[in-house]
Amino acid sequence: MKFDVSSSALMSRLQSISKVIASKNTLPILDCFLFRLEDDKLTIVASDVETRLITSVKVMNAQGSGLFAVSAKMLLEPLKKLPEQPLTFDINDENMEIFIYFENGKYNFIGQKGDTYPQQKALTDTCSSIALKSQILLNGIGRALFAAAEDELRPVMNGVYFDIQTDSLTFVASDGHKLVRLRNSAVQSEGRASFILPKKPANLLKNLLSKSDDPVEIRFDENNACVATENFEMVCRLIEGRYPNYNSVIPQENPNRVTIERLPLLNALERVSVFSNPASSLVKLQLIGNRIVVSAQDIDFSTSAEEKILCQYEGEELSIGFKATFLVEILDNINANEIVLALADPSRAGVIVPVENEENEDLLMLLMPMVLND
Repeated sequence: MKFDVSSSALMSRLQSISKVIASKNTLPILDCFLFRLEDDKLTIVASDVETRLITSVKVMNAQGSGLFAVSAKMLLEPLKKLPEQPLTFDINDENMEIFIYFENGKYNFIGQKGDTYPQQKALTDTCSSIALKSQILLNGIGRALFAAAEDELRPVMNGVYFDIQTDSLTFVASDGHKLVRLRNSAVQSEGRASFILPKKPANLLKNLLSKSDDPVEIRFDENNACVATENFEMVCRLIEGRYPNYNSVIPQENPNRVTIERLPLLNALERVSVFSNPASSLVKLQLIGNRIVVSAQDIDFSTSAEEKILCQYEGEELSIGFKATFLVEILDNINANEIVLALADPSRAGVIVPVENEENEDLLMLLMPMVLND
């Protein structure tokens, strides 16, 4: 086999799919990229068994066809430092000796036969599909992923739940303390369906979609999903099981409502939380009239902090405790200038929503309170 390819085009493709390769693989060949040469198309695969990323690059002067595997580290490290120029790959089909020729030199190493690379199980004929814009998928995963759990006892919570209705797509993630629900009404489907996307492929999609405006097609069955755009395809194993009824835990009546600018509250929380107990990260929000008092203390080290922020408050005087790190994460993942914090009492979940949602979106975040010491 022999072909020419642009070094920058090849490098960008390799970097985009390399993050799926695990640091420790049970099969040594999974440390490699799998290449398939057909006519003027070079298809590249990277996998960790559970998740598989596929992309392709156009080549010139191709001779022959076939499969070969090359160590990811062997390719990525030298090509990273190489300026844009044509590369010539020359592969000996018998012993898998590979030469890469470029303007000022050459690399020489031994590859592996590609026929031992694990194959991906095909989706069933009864699989469902949904089409959407990449920006919608990126927003949904990006907003929800931080709230997903890492719970060995409840694996269904360890990913982003896609709840597909005929008139909307809802992204949900929760770890039992915080919950995100983002409903987008711009996505329509022929019927109801759902699946749970694990954290690793969700993170990989975040990276891949940030560089793309292509439309996305998602096909899925009970076990696997295939996410395809013009430049790449990801096939991954889904989390099996039934996701809890997330709507049942969202309070419908929280009469005490605070309208406040998001950034001043976020900045105050980050400053005040420095003085909280590191083990609990507890901050107290005290709502009085037209202001909110954010305070924290660490009795062990005799440190405390307090800041007052103006707000619009409708409700009774109320003090409630939250884990500062969780509340900061939630505020970080809302884009609006102003938010509404709806509360019932110090023991029930607080609901946080933006005053103005983005087009076609309905975003809701929920946070369970912590018991106050006083």
